[in-house]
Amino acid sequence: MIKVMYNENTIKVSGHANYDKFGNDIVCASVSSIVYTTINGILNIDSNAIKYEDNKDLYIHIKSSNEVIKKLINSMLELLKELEKQYPKNIIVKENKDVIY
Repeated sequence: MIKVMYNENTIKVSGHANYDKFGNDIVCASVSSIVYTTINGILNIDSNAIKYEDNKDLYIHIKSSNEVIKKLINSMLELLKELEKQYPKNIIVKENKDVIY
């Protein structure tokens, strides 16, 4: 299952959807498309607004924000929540007020 945990400053994406075999998983492909399109959009607006780490898990650290960046992040989270509604066995999106590492 893909887990998306977020708070005001950090978004963490981890896991694998296990909807289909690796390379054919439409849930994983959708999550990747949504998240990386958002990251690239934000970096095109302000290259210093976020820092992201893509190791085993993907972390997005929000360093600064404005209305456009907030809307992009909120749009990303709403799209991921819509995906969660369609594939509840494969993705969970949850706000976590605690620090996310």
